[in-house]
Amino acid sequence: MKLFLDSANLDEIREVAGWGVLDGVTTNPSLCSKESVSFEDNIRAICALTPGPVSAECVSLKADEIVVEARALARIAPNIAVKIPVCLEGLKATKTLHAEGIAVNMTLVFSSGQALLAAKAGATYMSPFIGRLDDVSQSGMEIIRQIKTIYGNYGYKTEILAASIRHPMHVVEAALAGSDVATMPFSVIQQLVKHPLTDAGLKKFLSDWERVPR
Repeated sequence: MKLFLDSANLDEIREVAGWGVLDGVTTNPSLCSKESVSFEDNIRAICALTPGPVSAECVSLKADEIVVEARALARIAPNIAVKIPVCLEGLKATKTLHAEGIAVNMTLVFSSGQALLAAKAGATYMSPFIGRLDDVSQSGMEIIRQIKTIYGNYGYKTEILAASIRHPMHVVEAALAGSDVATMPFSVIQQLVKHPLTDAGLKKFLSDWERVPR
């Protein structure tokens, strides 16, 4: 499973890229609003930090306007994937952009039916928001499993990108369910590294090493 960082912060992205585990980055308007540089400069800098896809979100609401905005975003760097919400206008735009070879990450997916439509329209990635589903007492992971089965039944190439990840178990469960990608905030990818037994073991090894004659 590919691991994406859900962030627009260059320091976070640079740090995770240095670990050798970063496969891509997802951003959104909320994340970009926290940074002090212009949107386009920030996206360009992020694209330079990872060879993998970088999702940049369209904010237009009409299909023809989404297409114009998406084309402009795609010109920033060759590894841009434009984020478009799953809606009627978004589906129309995705069909056009897919035909032009522009990668689309169809976002704000909350049902397997929406995921089916995203795949049929030609989305490269499809992002179910599992944490937000859990928040309203629906099983986000069950949606992942349903989509995996549907895509497998019909050979759709759209990749499942598990989003709205809240904790490390979401990552593990998404991997077990067969998600192609998981995108997560910096805090969660840090938590994936940690385990109290690892910390305890390291502490003991270092303590014992101090008693080794040398």
